[in-house]
Amino acid sequence: MELVALRTFQTVVEEGGILAASRKLNTVQSNVTSRIRRLEEELGAELFFRKGRGLELAPSGRVLLDYARRMLLLERQTSAAVRQVGESVGELRIGAMETFAALRLPAALKAVRAGHPRLELRVHTDTSAFLIDRVLAHKLDCAFVAGPVIHPDLVFDELVVEELVQVCAVGASPVLQPLILFREGCAYRSRALAWQRAIGHAVADAMEFGTLEGILGCVAVGLGWTLMPRRVVEQSAHAADLAIERVPDEIGRVPTGMITLRDAPPMAALKTLAAALTTP
Repeated sequence: MELVALRTFQTVVEEGGILAASRKLNTVQSNVTSRIRRLEEELGAELFFRKGRGLELAPSGRVLLDYARRMLLLERQTSAAVRQVGESVGELRIGAMETFAALRLPAALKAVRAGHPRLELRVHTDTSAFLIDRVLAHKLDCAFVAGPVIHPDLVFDELVVEELVQVCAVGASPVLQPLILFREGCAYRSRALAWQRAIGHAVADAMEFGTLEGILGCVAVGLGWTLMPRRVVEQSAHAADLAIERVPDEIGRVPTGMITLRDAPPMAALKTLAAALTTP
């Protein structure tokens, strides 16, 4: 029984059909159909009931799905263990919010490089919501996100508490300006929208940008306002053109930490990374 066939079977179930599964797997429908057919022939059982253009899991398919998920999880855990052989070779896949990556990650990565010189470091930046999904999908070994994060399959270790501040151009009034945000999934976004509602900003519109400097650059020239970690603003190239104002703790204090899978094999490089981030 091939793992690729089990992965295809699970994707068909999760995506709800052959066409959607082929798109998810970046392959043609005929490949998906043939893998399912070979799996049924190998097991001697029908896995799906065909209903028109749709599919419904047969009883044997429901049994296989449970085993397929366990086998594919074991495969991912095996791959992670092999990548981490000796803690000095392989790779460490790290996710981080862009603000965290810009502000705190470089020095910590330097410490990991010094302690594990043959370990290849791969860093991916995105929103907290997306990074959480990537860790759950075993596509990242860890991620630094805004918390708290409560999930049965994840461990959240708080490392720092970021202070979010209201930011606008010097001399501008944020009440009369649109909000400038990261895209959907950013933890700071929901806090900024809550603060906008709380103080009754006259302009309810919002603009979205994908980069930290893009947001601060637009704020600096008076196009809008935002919430951003104080240290990010103070270290920005646009700092001289930006005015900072504190916001209430329930909006401004953001616990930030590292998430890992609860059942992931231990990795010394992750301890090095976390220790470097908590060292004053």
